[in-house]
Amino acid sequence: MEIIMEQFDEDKYKRAKKKVEDLKGFYIHSMVYLVINTFILINIYNHTDDFWQWPHFVTLAAWGIGLGFHAIKTFAYNPFFGKNWEAKQIEKYMEEDKKEIDKYR
Repeated sequence: MEIIMEQFDEDKYKRAKKKVEDLKGFYIHSMVYLVINTFILINIYNHTDDFWQWPHFVTLAAWGIGLGFHAIKTFAYNPFFGKNWEAKQIEKYMEEDKKEIDKYR
C-alpha cells in the first residue's frame, strides 16, 4: 500500500511540476511579446510619418494570435468542448443506446 501511495504522490508532483513549467513558459512568452512588440512599435513610430497603418501591426496581431493559442493550451480553456458539452454528448449517446436496447425488448 505504501508503494502505491508513493507512486501516486510522485505522479501528483510530476503533474504539478509540468503545470508550473507550462505557466512559466507562458509568462515568459508574454513578457517577450510585450518587450519586442513595444520596441518594434516605438521604432516604427519614431521613423515614420503615418504610424496608423495596418502593416505596422501585422507582427503584433499575428504573434498575439499565437500567444492566445498558448494561453488556451496553458490554462486548458476550450470554449467548444467544455464540461457541459461533454455531459450533453454522454447523455445523448446513453439515450441512443437505451432506445436501441428498447427496440429489442
